[in-house]
Amino acid sequence: MREASLNFLRTLVNTPSPVGHETRGQRVWLDYVSPFADETFSDAYGNCVAVLNQGGSPRLMLAAHADEIALAVNYIDEHGYLYVRRMGGVDAAITKAQRVVIHTAKGPVKGVVGNVAPHLTSKDNDNRNPPKIHELFIDIGAGKRSTAEKLVRIGDPITLADEFDLLRNNLAVARAFDNRIGTFAVAEALRLLKESKTRLRAEVCAVSNVQEEVGLLGARQIAYTLKPDIALVVDVTHATDYPTVSKAQHGDVKLGKGPTITHGGCNHPEVVARIEAVARTKKIPLQHEAMSSTSGTDTDVIFWTRGGIPSALISLPNRYMHSPVEVVSLADLEQIPQLLAAFAASLKAGEQFKVKI
Repeated sequence: MREASLNFLRTLVNTPSPVGHETRGQRVWLDYVSPFADETFSDAYGNCVAVLNQGGSPRLMLAAHADEIALAVNYIDEHGYLYVRRMGGVDAAITKAQRVVIHTAKGPVKGVVGNVAPHLTSKDNDNRNPPKIHELFIDIGAGKRSTAEKLVRIGDPITLADEFDLLRNNLAVARAFDNRIGTFAVAEALRLLKESKTRLRAEVCAVSNVQEEVGLLGARQIAYTLKPDIALVVDVTHATDYPTVSKAQHGDVKLGKGPTITHGGCNHPEVVARIEAVARTKKIPLQHEAMSSTSGTDTDVIFWTRGGIPSALISLPNRYMHSPVEVVSLADLEQIPQLLAAFAASLKAGEQFKVKI
């Protein structure tokens, strides 16, 4: 991967962007993408947009969500221990014994999620159930409530302290590839289009939207505002190439075999067909996924906005999703901006996508 792009990815992933508190991450994104855009702007809730070839037609939205799953301070006990609420799909079982950062108005506060040593648990509790989120407690070394209250307050967001690192075979690990890889990809697509000096007919709006993890909320807002003619959504999907995962149930998706496209439901068949055609031309390998009632991504709300927006989902295979050790292939990731840029370049002036009846 290009060094400047890798540095952007590292900075983006390492910058905390808890759901509902995405401002710091959005600033990183806007600073990077601005040189490749004719205009950038943000809305009331912090959805960010970078526009290339302003006034072109059709209007193509390349969207991805900026937020990561997180916790929030919910209660402080008399001994200064913090109890939490979940913001998004946090797994309480793997959150125990983790280092965390509480993001306060006065700056970051370090803490650890407490875990009772096995020596102090009775044998009768060896098979105890996984913890519930309200049973987790965070130790910030305060000692008493009054001290803790000088450092943190109810509602402060909390993220795990794990950061970006490289493994081997072009694999990378981080706590929040879901979905910083998406906002990375749409920014990189704009860069590729700008630097290639491709003659675009379409207006391209790269979007870094907020609050996906708690209800696909930012995507609803910005899709309504932009009213795009076409939307491509970038998110992660479950890689199933590791032990204990049922391929019969969850599909066959591997790291290193390219991004996936999803078929059915919110995925417009003509948009999907164009993605496949562009991928063949550019020799970008694709994997395929089926969906039932929903995709679980922003595509679900973008496609029915206003009178309906022809949309499709492009996903990056991701092992161990919603954990502090998400693993992705950088080779797969590099192919997504290439695919997005090629799709944008393929659009004819005023082109529309309609189901053939």
